[in-house]
Formats: sequence, structure tokens, C-alpha cells
Amino acid sequence: MNLSIVIKSTARSRNIRITVREDGSVLVTKPKWVSIKSAEAFVAERSEWIETTIARFGEKRKGPVPIQLPRPRKNSKAYKDARETARKLVTERLAYFNQFYGFTYGTISIRDQKTRWGSCSANGNLSFNYRLIYLPPELADYVVVHELCHTKEHNHSERFWKLVQETVPTHTQLRKKLHAGFR
Repeated sequence: MNLSIVIKSTARSRNIRITVREDGSVLVTKPKWVSIKSAEAFVAERSEWIETTIARFGEKRKGPVPIQLPRPRKNSKAYKDARETARKLVTERLAYFNQFYGFTYGTISIRDQKTRWGSCSANGNLSFNYRLIYLPPELADYVVVHELCHTKEHNHSERFWKLVQETVPTHTQLRKKLHAGFR
């Protein structure tokens, strides 16, 4: 395997993580206490997976071009307005869908997440990417319902997907569309 691999140490990492980007670059994030040699051994053990993933991205690039969503400069008026609009959207849609579910959730955070549309902590705190406001409404609703359902099922089990399906019956198609076309 002859790849360009960047190894980054962070104090916040608890485990070694390999990220293969769509352009074929590989980022290895490791905790500060893990040696470079150990990180390299970890990469070597997973070389087949890395090569397969890079090849899969190569196939994806032959498909439709992902839609590039706006990304206003941090701390600009456009960025602050986008975050505030996202907070209103998420709060409204959570209230709407939770009329059906009746789940309890904690705080709602709006962030500039690079790789996620949303997340749910073990405590039921919900975090959403401010760029949801740029998605078609059905995709934004799917993300909101997905995270809301994680407050009840903290996994992607069959029970979780049944919960999602109760209000978003087309979740499978929406999920594929979200992952295939929007960055």
C-alpha cells in the first residue's frame, strides 16, 4: 500500500480512528498517549479496508456530483443568521414530531459539524448541523426524526428504524439521498 497518510494526535481522542476522505486521502487520529509506531501498525492491520474504501470512493466519483451546500465564514453575519435560523427550524420540527413520539430530550445545540448532520448524546442532548437549513425539507425532517428517535434507542437496531418509520416511512430513500448527494 503506497498511500499518503497523515497522523494527527489529539488530547480529546480516546481511540485510534482512520478516516478515508472522498479524495482518497487518509487521516489517522490518535490519542496523544498512543505512539506513532502503534498507529502505523493499526493502519497496516486495516490496509485492506482502507484500499477497499478508497476504491469505493473512486466509484462514487463516477456517479452524480454531490451538491455543495453554502458554508458561510465563521462569525460572519450570514453564519450567525444561519445558526439562528437552524435553531428555530430544529426547535419547531422537534416539537412537531415529538407530538407523535412523546420522548424526553435534553438540550438542543446547533453546531458547525464537519461530518455529521446530527447526534444524540447518552444523556439525550441533541446536536444538529446548522447547514440543515440548506437541505430540502424532507431531508431536514429525516435528520430531526433520526436524532429524536435516538433519545429512545441509542443504536441503529431494527427497533430504532421502526421508530423512524412511524413518521418518516421513506427514511431509507431519504438516507441514501442524504449520504449520496449532500456535503
